[in-house]
Amino acid sequence: MTVVAVLGGPGAPGATSSALALLLSWPLRPGRRVLLVECDPDGGAVLAGALEGRVEAVYGLRNLAVADRRGLLAETLWEQLLDVSPQGTGDRLLLPGLTDPAQAPGLAYTWEPLVEALHALEPQGYDVLLDLGRSGAHGPMAVLPRRADVVAATVRTTLRGLSAARPRIAALREDLDTHGTGSDGLGLLLVTEGPYPENEVSRQFRLPVLGALAHAPRTARVLSDGGDTTDRRFIRSELMRTARTAADRIQDLAATRRRRLGGPQPQPPQQQPPRQQQLPPQVQPVPQVPAPQPVPLFVAGPVGGQPYQPPQPQQPQPQQPYPPQQFQSQQFQPQPQGQFTGEWPVRAEAPQISYAAPAPYIAPPAVPQPPVPAPFPGQTGPEGEEGWHAR
Repeated sequence: MTVVAVLGGPGAPGATSSALALLLSWPLRPGRRVLLVECDPDGGAVLAGALEGRVEAVYGLRNLAVADRRGLLAETLWEQLLDVSPQGTGDRLLLPGLTDPAQAPGLAYTWEPLVEALHALEPQGYDVLLDLGRSGAHGPMAVLPRRADVVAATVRTTLRGLSAARPRIAALREDLDTHGTGSDGLGLLLVTEGPYPENEVSRQFRLPVLGALAHAPRTARVLSDGGDTTDRRFIRSELMRTARTAADRIQDLAATRRRRLGGPQPQPPQQQPPRQQQLPPQVQPVPQVPAPQPVPLFVAGPVGGQPYQPPQPQQPQPQQPYPPQQFQSQQFQPQPQGQFTGEWPVRAEAPQISYAAPAPYIAPPAVPQPPVPAPFPGQTGPEGEEGWHAR
């Protein structure tokens, strides 16, 4: 298993688009899968971007915080995954990110258990890509790059991009050497937009270049805003060809670090059993809950096959009306005075209602009227008064 953390920086270097390009071009042997986790604390962008809003924002990373507090993180993880493989084969999965940056503090104590749950997928042949965004290597999320096999810093080869990335990469290198397993797994993932060549950038940063992605805005727009990923022009584009080369380099670096650290080496599985039987006990889904069926969600325009339908709640069954009760009138039997038989007496005759005389009429208080305004000067009032002119 290979855990790759893709890190961005100021100036929108394209970390999410680069992670999606690696997801679609990641080489998979038979029986292996790759999973992309949107860990950007500023919010995920795949649901509204590459998936074009075709999936409701009810799945994702925010649901794992509550599950972790209940001790159900490993089980809930499988319920939040989406199949984004172009052919719906279920070998390229996505865990959507946060829908609101205000949800990030609630995951402060979930990042470390999440890394443990992702590393537990190694016997199942899963490779994991972590999209950290521009702020995912600091604070409580620093455990993600520290536990990753390879950390790929996305940098644009422009003067502004290289200048902004230099101090951040220097701080990340020091943190990996101090608290991680070493900075030998840190590399550059270049977006060749500027005039600076690959070897010069590697010499200035003293880091290996893991890949040089072609600067192709039209092709990258399919990854950022949605489009047809099954089109031959997209599959054979220069961006996807360079992404496949970067994926090969990343896997080679991860294997080299595994040999240095003495960790388990990835072995190709002999045979892929059914998913329900292959999962270990600590990551088994909830009993009697079938695994999500692969649905091609990542194709632009009309989605092939049946569209994704979230699980519908069960409709309540209509209640049967109560059978009509038969009420029988009981004849009142007078009981001797002073004896109680356990039943309350029923009034036999209708009560006598007395109608009292109506209340006397009270007239409302008199409201004083405003005085009559005085006539204008020079006019004659009524009955010959001065100041009034007869019409």
